[in-house]
Amino acid sequence: MTGITRRSAIAGALAGGAIGPLAAQAARARPTASRAQDSETVMPVMPPLTEYIAGAQNAAAPDAIRERARLHILDTLASIVACRDLEAARLGRAYALGPGGSGTTTILGTTRQAALVDAVFASAMTGHAAEINDFIPSAYVQPGPAIVSAALSLAQARGLSGRQVVSAVIVGYELAGRIPKAIGAPRLYRSGLANHGIGPVFGTGAATASLLGLDQTQVAHMLSYCAQQASGSWQWLLDVRHVEKAFVFAGMGARNGLQATLMAELGFTGVPDSFDVEGGWLRWQSFAEADRSVLIDGLGRDFELSHAAFKRYPTGGPTQPAVEALLALREQIRPDAIAHILIEMPGRADAFRSANMPALNLPYLAAIIMLDGKLDFTAAQSLERMHGDRAVAAFREKVAVVEDATQEAAEGEARVESARVTIVRSQGAPLVKFIPYVRGFPSHPMSREDVERKASELVAPALGQARARDLIDRVAGLDTARPVDDLVAMIGT
Repeated sequence: MTGITRRSAIAGALAGGAIGPLAAQAARARPTASRAQDSETVMPVMPPLTEYIAGAQNAAAPDAIRERARLHILDTLASIVACRDLEAARLGRAYALGPGGSGTTTILGTTRQAALVDAVFASAMTGHAAEINDFIPSAYVQPGPAIVSAALSLAQARGLSGRQVVSAVIVGYELAGRIPKAIGAPRLYRSGLANHGIGPVFGTGAATASLLGLDQTQVAHMLSYCAQQASGSWQWLLDVRHVEKAFVFAGMGARNGLQATLMAELGFTGVPDSFDVEGGWLRWQSFAEADRSVLIDGLGRDFELSHAAFKRYPTGGPTQPAVEALLALREQIRPDAIAHILIEMPGRADAFRSANMPALNLPYLAAIIMLDGKLDFTAAQSLERMHGDRAVAAFREKVAVVEDATQEAAEGEARVESARVTIVRSQGAPLVKFIPYVRGFPSHPMSREDVERKASELVAPALGQARARDLIDRVAGLDTARPVDDLVAMIGT
C-alpha cells in the first residue's frame, strides 16, 4: 500500500462512513500504461491455480495448517450458533424458506431444511450476523461464514467426509485471501468493488470445487463464473443494522461461489483463461497493476490460514485492543468515579468514534463496559440500547476517541492493532492501560485452547455445556469423521 498504513485502511474498511483512507489510496493508484497488459509479458496464473484447486483434496498440508483449518471451522460454527436469532440470520432463513423454498439441506444452527444453495446462503448470513467471526486482516475479508457454511453443507448433501471438508476449507482460504491482495484494496475501491465481497465468492468456489473433485478445465470455468459474480459495493459502510453487511461479507459470496461450482459441474462453459487472457477479468484496465505473483507464489506451501485471525471479543477488529483495556480498567473503578475517558488508537479513530453499528462504536462500547462491568454478546450488538438507553447516551459524552500517530506501524511493516485508554477520575490520579495487541491477531495467534474457550463461551448459552464440549471434540476429530451429518445435527435446534 502507498500513502497510508495498513491499519488506517482496515479502520476505514470496517466502520460506517470511514471511506477516506481507501479513497486516498485509490487516488494514488490510478492505472498507468503498463507492460502487464502486453500478452507477451503477462505472468500466466490460471494453470497453477487450477492445478492447485483440482488437486487440493490429494495435497498434503502440514498438520499445523490442518489444525488451524479445524479451529476456523469451530469458530465459524460457534458464530452461527451464537448469531442464529439475530436479524440477518432470521432474514436469511426467511429467504431460504420462503414461497417455493424446500429441500433436504440443513440450515446450519437449525433443524430447518432448504434447497442446497438457499440453505448455504442462510447459514452464511447467520455466521456473519454479528462481529464475532474470523478475518484475514491483510486481505480485508472475513472468510469463515461463506466458506465453512458452503463446504459443510455440500459435504452433508453429497455424503462427503470431514477430512474432505478440512481440505476444502484450506484451499478456500487461499483464494479468499490471495485474490483481494493481488488486486489490492485501492484498485478494488476505485472500481467500486469491496474486498469483502470479492474474496468469499472465489474462496467458496475453490472450496466447493475441490470438494466435488472438479478437474482443471472445470475449475477454470468455475473461476470464470466467480468472476462474473464477483461483486459487493462499498456502500456496506453505510449499513446500520448489519443485514446488508452480512449479505456482502458472507451470504452473497457463499451463494455465488457455490453456484459457480455447481454450474461448472453440470458442464457450463465460460472463459477458461479468464485471469490470463487479454480482455478477461483480471486483465481489465482497472486491475492492470495487480500483482499477479501473489496468486501463485508459495501456493500449497505458504498458507493464508497463517494470516487469518480470530476475534476475542464480539466487536470489530480494530476496536478490540480498546475493549480489552476498558475491561481491565473497569476492575479498578466504578462508573460514577469516572470524569472522562480518552481512547487513543492508530488509524481512522473518527471512524470508530461515530460508527453506525454498535459493535464498531467505541463510545458506546466504553459506556456499556463501564455501566455493566462487562461486555456481553447481546449488548455489543444492540441498536436499541445504543439509541434508547439514556444512561448510555449520557456516558458516551464522556468518551473521546482520537488518532495516535505514534502507534502507527512504519510503512511496509506488518499491520498491528493497539490502543491506549486513559480514565480521568473525579478524584485521584488517572488510570492508564496500553494494549499493544489482542491475542488472536496473526502476529499473536490464539492457541487451540483459546479458540475452544471462545467457542464454548458462545455455544454453551444456547446448547448447554455438554453439547458445547461435544461440538469442540467433534470438530477436533473432523479429519477422521465420515460423514458430517452428526456434526450438522448437533448444532441445530
